[in-house]
Amino acid sequence: MRHQKKTVKLGRTAEHRKALLANQVCSLIEHQRIKTTLAKAKAVRPLAEKMVTLGKQGSLHARRTALAVLRQKDAVKKLFDDIAPRSAARNGGYTRIIKLGARKSDSAPVAFIEWVDAPQVVEEPETEEKGKKRKGAKPAADETKTETKTEKKSKKSDDKKSDDEE
Repeated sequence: MRHQKKTVKLGRTAEHRKALLANQVCSLIEHQRIKTTLAKAKAVRPLAEKMVTLGKQGSLHARRTALAVLRQKDAVKKLFDDIAPRSAARNGGYTRIIKLGARKSDSAPVAFIEWVDAPQVVEEPETEEKGKKRKGAKPAADETKTETKTEKKSKKSDDKKSDDEE
């Protein structure tokens, strides 16, 4: 029985899991919002919130502890300079998980994880019309130059006649 074993393993070794979660938190710091599976989002949340708590402390020791976990200087700098001061008045609950439903390819549950205090980002869906784009499509200018077989035959016969007359 798995009593008191709360670590979510995510099907990875301990080193791989630690690196994955650190990279996810760095991406969250950099982009303010990331799209990932629901299990990973739930695993990332506690680590991200611990990093914000370190950022709120602001000491050199806290900065070095965050750097030891995240291993990216620019992410730690942004965490301590931007994200932690935004969350100074909040006592925990710095992140939000928004469920998006199942992924089309493998039906895995997908979710956004984002900072609660982040400015709202409005994403416009990409509008691609189906059937319009073809892999080998030629520009419209080339289509006007194409000739039918009968036009080619008539040109050849005209060329022959002009050569005979000269």
